[in-house]
Amino acid sequence: MSSSTPAPAPLCLPLASPSADLLTAGGKGANLARLAQAGFPVPPGFILGTAAYRQFVAANGLAPRLRARLQDLPADQPAALEAASAEIRGWFAAGAVPPDIAQAVHASYAALAASPPPAVAVRSSATAEDLPDLSFAGQQETYLNVIGAEAVLAAVVRCWSSLWTARAIGYRARNALAGDEVALAVVVQVMAPSTASGVLFTADPLTGLRTRTVIDATLGLGEALVSGQVGPDHYEVDTAAGRITARKLGAKALVIQGRPEGGVETRPGAAGQVQALPDAQILALAALGGRVAAAFGAPQDIEWAWADGQLYLLQSRPITSLFPLPAELSAEPLHVLFSFGAVQGMLDPLTPLGQDSLRFVVAGGGRVLGYHLHYATQGVFRLAGERIWVDVTGVVRNGLGRRGAQAALSWIEPSVGQALAPLLDDPRLAVTARGLALGDVLHLLPRVLPLAGRVVGYLLNPEGRRRVAVRTTDAFLETLQVRSQPAGEPADRLRQRVALMRELSQAFPEAIPHLATGLVAGMMSFNMLRLFSRHVLAGSGLDTDRLVLEAMRGLPHNVTTEMDLQLWATARAIAAQPADADYLRQTSAEQLAAESLAGRLPAAAQRAVDDFLAR
Repeated sequence: MSSSTPAPAPLCLPLASPSADLLTAGGKGANLARLAQAGFPVPPGFILGTAAYRQFVAANGLAPRLRARLQDLPADQPAALEAASAEIRGWFAAGAVPPDIAQAVHASYAALAASPPPAVAVRSSATAEDLPDLSFAGQQETYLNVIGAEAVLAAVVRCWSSLWTARAIGYRARNALAGDEVALAVVVQVMAPSTASGVLFTADPLTGLRTRTVIDATLGLGEALVSGQVGPDHYEVDTAAGRITARKLGAKALVIQGRPEGGVETRPGAAGQVQALPDAQILALAALGGRVAAAFGAPQDIEWAWADGQLYLLQSRPITSLFPLPAELSAEPLHVLFSFGAVQGMLDPLTPLGQDSLRFVVAGGGRVLGYHLHYATQGVFRLAGERIWVDVTGVVRNGLGRRGAQAALSWIEPSVGQALAPLLDDPRLAVTARGLALGDVLHLLPRVLPLAGRVVGYLLNPEGRRRVAVRTTDAFLETLQVRSQPAGEPADRLRQRVALMRELSQAFPEAIPHLATGLVAGMMSFNMLRLFSRHVLAGSGLDTDRLVLEAMRGLPHNVTTEMDLQLWATARAIAAQPADADYLRQTSAEQLAAESLAGRLPAAAQRAVDDFLAR
């Protein structure tokens, strides 16, 4: 008669076991297992799974004690965290290892080498570490050059207890991970007698450049580098070209090495002029890192060792600090994008509906020029990090487009122009077309000429055209205000808003000739005034650009100035009610915002704020 009870998870797994996943082997163990399964050079070893940790906790009655000790523990008080950690780790040290766990560790350790007993590294591997969105790296402990089965078992218990360091307890609390949601596996690997070791990033963690490999290397074991005790060598490799582009030798003032009887020792290092890793091995290591990143599908932070002429991988985890690329773009070929939000002063992420709205605008602009673009597949506005990025690669690789972009940016957004200028010397952005093909000219000319005529109309009769634009826009906004008040259940309201956005995207091309041409005429007038002022006031020592901006702020119909004046009037209306003004001064901005949205501000203040926001 068969039983429906699943077989218990094995206590020990081979390092290359397909059963080694995040839940059974922790982050470090799961990543090492993937490396081993893919055939990468990983020192042999085994994984004592999370089932062993849970069995130890259950056998020693630790679960209820842990819950009670952690209840209401303040995550922002280091002394309290240290006291809790010391008490909990004492419980682990006093606990008894169940016999079947001890037997599994002895058998797996003996299988690594018959005689003499091998020196191994005993490394913690928590289920909440080395994740794509959270990095708990360095919070649990590693023991190096451990010799003998009993010493390995003792190191395993210390690894288990390191799940409860003060740093780890606080980090989990701040990220809302309860103590019973995590467990710890232990990776046991044969020590590589490292001539050199270190870390490798398959993308530059400082600049985000995906085609640069960054390597830090030191002599001996990598613990000196990871713990910050040594100034390592620093190498940079152009991954695409396969060449070393930067080399800076560190002091490497000390070296950590294993002792014959077990444990490690520190001795003085070699002179700083000694390169820890030869050039050939630097390039081989960079290529190896590239293959690991390809296998994992993301840039990687890799620990490595060089021993007996062989490169070994000791760990690989995602680099969690890189700003993401647009999903449809790879690191190569090179693309040039600038932040639409930064230009507009909007640095926070955009909501999905906001992202789509802006892409509707681009698609609508394309239709004005006779191109049928879909908002989601147009190639100008791209999404990364919940922000909009403008792809100008095609423009800068066209001779006419490059000159036009430089001229336009000097008028419209000089800061972007300054950032773009040095990129134009990059051979990967070399001009591939001198201008527009005849077919494009014939396509665009009948569509652009009417727009140019409208620009001239704005220049010749700015006040008349402004009145027409404002009247048309206000009428449109009044209609929109009515139609954008959906009714019904939340799902119904959302559907109505999305339907309205789709309708507006279809109607938007009709507004572009009125709005965009006025914007172009205004920018032309502004820059003519700027150039004229520079000429007339040359040699005066005055900051003519600043003076022009100040003069523009004082012109009639400047929306920014009108908004500032209205805000000033709002503040005066509130100040006229002393009790309201005192309340606002004594209340936090967050609380005031919440009360304003709920309509609970003092009456005069609420009325003044509502009027301002409505306008």
